[in-house]
Amino acid sequence: MSAPLLEQCRQVAQAAKDASRVLALTAGRRREEALDAIADALLQLSAQVLEANAKDVASSRAAGVAEARVDRLLLTEKRITAMAAGIRKVASLPDPVGEVIEGGVRPNGLRVSKIRVPLGVVFFVYESRPNVTTDAAALCLKSGNAVILRGGSEARYSNAAIIAAVSEGLAKTGLPAACVATAPSLEREAVDHILGFGDLVDLAIPRGGEELIRRVAAAAKMPVLKHYKGVCHVYLDAAADPETAVRVVVNSKCQRPGVCNAAECLLVHADVAASLLPEVAAQLRSQGVELRGCDRTVALVPEARSATPDDFGREFLDLVMAVKVVDDIDGAMEHIRRYGTGHTECIVTKDWAQAQRFQREVDAAAVMVNVSTRFNDGGELGLGAEIGISTDKFHARGPCGLRELTTTKYLVLGDGQVRE
Repeated sequence: MSAPLLEQCRQVAQAAKDASRVLALTAGRRREEALDAIADALLQLSAQVLEANAKDVASSRAAGVAEARVDRLLLTEKRITAMAAGIRKVASLPDPVGEVIEGGVRPNGLRVSKIRVPLGVVFFVYESRPNVTTDAAALCLKSGNAVILRGGSEARYSNAAIIAAVSEGLAKTGLPAACVATAPSLEREAVDHILGFGDLVDLAIPRGGEELIRRVAAAAKMPVLKHYKGVCHVYLDAAADPETAVRVVVNSKCQRPGVCNAAECLLVHADVAASLLPEVAAQLRSQGVELRGCDRTVALVPEARSATPDDFGREFLDLVMAVKVVDDIDGAMEHIRRYGTGHTECIVTKDWAQAQRFQREVDAAAVMVNVSTRFNDGGELGLGAEIGISTDKFHARGPCGLRELTTTKYLVLGDGQVRE
């Protein structure tokens, strides 16, 4: 008879804690070799991964899941190749462990330095996107942390196949298998058990819908790195270049509408709404986007539906976009203050003074000028990959890469000094 689930979860967490102590003392070169071996194994096992993924995709489509959400789950040869490349990119990044952040000699001769060290054990709870499995494993291993993964049931077969490749890579380099562990069950109860192990797990990171994140934050006995929602806005200023406006808005909304850095709301300055909004709306509609607009929007774009109050501040994660005509930049920023979630905000303008004001006054993890909101991504911003995009303000904000998975330690060297 198997041990009760609580005991199984504690065994997984304890093994991860033990592995984290080994990993923290493992040379950076060996951790890089493990990541390269994992990338090799993922490519070698790609046929098995695609076969497993096909089961998950078929189940989601049979359940009537929206196609934008199915896309988050779907793997292809190209995406697996990109996953392997992402692992190698993380492996090639500078090792954060042991990095000296600052240091110096005190007047009494003490030599003080502040360095980066691993957090220890990360519990990562996530939904849908199986490529996140390798991102999380790679970032945690590179930064010297053990990780316990708990993916969503919609990707159960895909994640199991990917973890098999990770385990094979770890085995080839002799690192403990528990460096990348999985929760012993997909049941919610298992998540609650592991969240209760504040003595074994150092950080919880939920990545998924708002309900999941709030539940994890409420139950966790350890710090939680949170990202509730990605309600991202694009504001077209009075000085917006029309061609740039179309390109940025369409890419922000349509390139991958089911992800957190996709734009959910378009704001347009009243002075250019008549000349600019119909063309932008036509390009969005040509991509299959349903528009839900304010009264002034509907007057200019009759094909748009009248927006309800709930459409503003809503994370659609689909080919749906709210649209509002605002009087000026102050109206745009007030709308963002009311409905934004601190994720990504963008202004399109040729007026540098307005751009600087927008970046200075808008409170978000990333504030863009004339670029797609889709660039708020660890890989695109040079982090190699990300374990999530935090909308918190404490510890880490924005895409969280290697440095965000470390904490600090002070090293103090002396020759017998005592405090007077």
